[in-house]
Amino acid sequence: MTATIAQICRYPVKGLNAESLERVSLTPNQSLPNDRRFAVAHDPVGAGTDRDPGAWQPPRAFLQLKKNEKLAQLHARFDEAEGILTIERRGKQVARGKVTEPLGRTLIGQFFSGYMADELRGAPRLLEARAQPFTDTDEPVISVIGLASIADLERVVREPLDRRRFRANIYIEGAPAWSELDWVGREATLGEARLRIESRIDRCAATNVNPETAARDLNIPLTLQRGFGHIDMGVYARVLEPGSIATGDRLVLD
Repeated sequence: MTATIAQICRYPVKGLNAESLERVSLTPNQSLPNDRRFAVAHDPVGAGTDRDPGAWQPPRAFLQLKKNEKLAQLHARFDEAEGILTIERRGKQVARGKVTEPLGRTLIGQFFSGYMADELRGAPRLLEARAQPFTDTDEPVISVIGLASIADLERVVREPLDRRRFRANIYIEGAPAWSELDWVGREATLGEARLRIESRIDRCAATNVNPETAARDLNIPLTLQRGFGHIDMGVYARVLEPGSIATGDRLVLD
């Protein structure tokens, strides 16, 4: 098997569409840099408690595709050197702010206050993760999906599937369909980094949202269950040893 990286993606804001990266450096026991670094919280999150707003919180605390499909119309770009987050809709800038500072986060929150007004519980706040990013799991992992698995699901669905539905960090080509599900417990070299495959990823209603139209036009978990006897697509991996990875780099299993 010769498997290579087809695409690397990060999602600066939870629920929004991805930025595609050519190269990134991985650090042991950390997620992809700047992945889900920000999330739009239903205020008041943690009001009246001692909760750190930058600490990991479960997905229900935030706007998320599972319940808020309008997010699929938005693309996020994050300039980490300047700390500037830009949000676009249909190719046009709709919000911009220096989100490493309170004023910039307020500006982004004001955009969501209008854009998501009917789906918010209170005034929204853009939160920045302090350590563990606002992923669906509270473990520092990256997500990996084989493109052949998506292609085989297309065979069952009987129509093309946009890979963005599955919101992976790393898309792999060259591996047989569904083979990544059997990698759990194994270690691998990816580019210059070392990984351990931790677990399968079970899929929820977020995958039902078309990332181009923001319409709920399929039932992916149900289709997976009926067609394959499970609701899994892709795996979570933990970084064991640091290194750079880039599109075209090989994945070699031990």
